[in-house]
Amino acid sequence: MLVLNATYEPINVCTVRRAAVLLLKDKAEVIEGGTGELHSERTSIVRPLVIRLLSFVKLPRDRHRRKITRRAVFARDDWTCQYCGSRSGLTVDHVIPRSKGGSSDWNNIVACCAPCNRRKGDRLPAQANMHPACVPGPPSPNVFIQVASPRIPAAWQQWLPDLAPQPLTADAA
Repeated sequence: MLVLNATYEPINVCTVRRAAVLLLKDKAEVIEGGTGELHSERTSIVRPLVIRLLSFVKLPRDRHRRKITRRAVFARDDWTCQYCGSRSGLTVDHVIPRSKGGSSDWNNIVACCAPCNRRKGDRLPAQANMHPACVPGPPSPNVFIQVASPRIPAAWQQWLPDLAPQPLTADAA
């Protein structure tokens, strides 16, 4: 179940059980209902797909400090090699290699297929003539929703802004 903040901002994914508890305690409301109902001895509620918290929950805005995982990098980069566009055999690549002073943070790691990773090797992008298609950076919070639930139901689409990375512009190059 997709959980929206009181401001309709997506903040999390939870289980049906957790969503039902929030609904029964009047801490959330159903925004999008699915087929069927959840029944107890004395009540029944519509099966939720999207719920909204009734009170605002303040979230930390330190996206740059979120843990870097392979799945999160792949999701941020739309499961696509940032050098050739391939969608198979993905690994991660440091745009500026660590041996050349590159860091292991969101601004220096991209999804890359194994052949491109071998071809680029331990060289800078200009030396290898290989530049990422998108500027690497911290992902939006929606990327972590996509990682938590790889299959995004159609009912969630209107609540999640575009998850695709931003293309590299001539100004940013």
